[in-house]
This record gives sequence, C-alpha cells and structure tokens, in this order.
Amino acid sequence: MNQIPLTSSAGTRKGDMLYRVLGRTGEQVSAIGMGGFHIAQHGLTEKQSIRLVRAAVDRGITFMDNSWDYNEGQSELRMGKALQDGYRHQVFLMTKIDGRTKEVARRQIETCLERLQTDHIDLMQHHEVIRFDDPDRIFAEGGAMEAVLDAQKAGKIRYIGFTGHKDPQIHLYMLKVAGDHGFRFDAVQMPLNVMDAHYRSFAQMVLPELVKQDIGVLGMKAMGDGVILKSKSVSATECLHYALSLPTSVVITGIDKQEVLDQAFEAANSFQPMKQEQLAQLLSKTKELAMDGTYELFKTSSHFDSTAQHPDWLGGDTPKVRNLAPPGA
Repeated sequence: MNQIPLTSSAGTRKGDMLYRVLGRTGEQVSAIGMGGFHIAQHGLTEKQSIRLVRAAVDRGITFMDNSWDYNEGQSELRMGKALQDGYRHQVFLMTKIDGRTKEVARRQIETCLERLQTDHIDLMQHHEVIRFDDPDRIFAEGGAMEAVLDAQKAGKIRYIGFTGHKDPQIHLYMLKVAGDHGFRFDAVQMPLNVMDAHYRSFAQMVLPELVKQDIGVLGMKAMGDGVILKSKSVSATECLHYALSLPTSVVITGIDKQEVLDQAFEAANSFQPMKQEQLAQLLSKTKELAMDGTYELFKTSSHFDSTAQHPDWLGGDTPKVRNLAPPGA
C-alpha cells in the first residue's frame, strides 16, 4: 500500500470542536460536518430535526451538508427552519444539485435557496458525479456549470465543488475536464474510510491531486452508512479518527440522534493525528475485508445512486450533446 498523506496538525481547537481551513478559500470550518440526509430520516419529527441541528451548532459544528434531492426536499426544508433565529450566520452552508443542463440546474439552485431560507449558499456542489459522461455534460455548452457560474456572479453562491462516491477515476476525469475549461474547484467530496484505502481508493488516487491543487477535501461515508461498523473490525471513533487524520478540511457524518452527536464531539475531543505506524496498524485490520468492496456498497452497487433511480433529476441532454445526433435518430 502506498503511503497516504496525513495532515500536519489536528487543526485549531475551540471548545469541543476542531476547525480547519477549506482549501485555498481561507474559510475556517468545523472538522466535523453535519450530514443533511439523516436529519429527515429514521422517524425524526421536524421539531426533533431542528433541535438536533441547533444543538450541533451550539456546540461548535459549523459545516452543514445538504442536497436538493435528500428526502424529497425535507432535509433542506428542515435545515432552513433550523437556521432561522440567528443560526444561519453561524454556519458554512453547503448543498448540492443533480441537474446536468443549465435550465434544470438553475431551477434546482433556486429551489435550494427557497427551502433553506437564505439568499446565498456558501458552497454549491454538483452531486453524484458517478458516470464518466457527467463531467462532459456539466461543462458542455448549455450545461449545469453555466447555471452555477451565473448564480455565483449573482451572489447566490460563494464557492463551487462536486461530489461522487463511485470510482476515483471519475473524480480525476472531472478534475481534468475542469482544468481543460480553465476552472478549478474550491472543494471536492468523496468517500474516505478504512475500507477505501484498499479498494478503488479515493485516498490513494484523488487525495494527492486535491492537496496539490489546494482544493478543500470533504470526506464522507467514514462509516459507510453504518455498513463498515457491521464488519466488527473497527469502532465508530476509529473510523472518524482515520478520516480526520487525512488532509481533510471536513469529515461529514450522518447525525440522527443525540447519542450520535455526542459521539462526533467525543471523536473530535480525543483526536490526535495518527502516525504512519498507527495508520498501518489500523488499516491492517480491514485489508482482507475490504478487498472486494463488500463494505463499500456505494462503490459496488446502485443502492446509493439516487440519480440512477431518478434520471429525470439530471434533466435531458445538453444542447451540445443533442446536436450531435443525426436528424431522425
């Protein structure tokens, strides 16, 4: 296994939380981010969701994750309500869109702003870049990037990123297509966990390129939506400590109840950057289990591919793609 680059320091400690800088943006964000999907899951009422978000902010979590498609919009609606009464200015708010065409992306951006009850999104990301044609569609003439850049010029978006969970080669292709268009992302989100190190590894392949370009690293699926914990090879705290030991700006984790919120703060409080020997020892416990992707279903199945299940969320082909088809095709 190649050596995975580690952070040089834990970050800045304030109270119960660590804070790090988001790539070259200069923005200081909490090293633990609150996942937006889970706040509208598992039978949580709206009041419980709002209470949970505000408890996280009160204790020091400032990075908020969300997406246009989470729980049919309920995640954004609930977070929007939670961030009223003075909470919005305390957080760095991120959400994502699925649209690949300019018009569909534009509509989704406006919907996000309305649901989140804000006049701007701190970080807007192209969601689920999981197919090799996604980068070309996003950057094509009439593609989603045009809508995102227009929104940025209008002050509705501050920074731009993308996410994906399928294959590190697709992430690298997205970075290449962006570079070919003279664009550099502010942040990139990807799976970073103790199984990933051994199979289609984002840490091995994508992380060094993000560090090289000074792009903010957003780690997700530290526990593989709980599947990794079922392997009985590592604990939740070890999963979070591993992801925090990488050059991540933020490790986003799903929080659906008070005990899980406490767990996140406990991990932040007890964290010290792992040395290479500690890292190797931890990864040795997961190597055999990780080799076929069994515990990273987001890479090996379509279960997590929401845009594959709902292709209409992507929109139709961009004008440039449509024009390639011969008449009558």
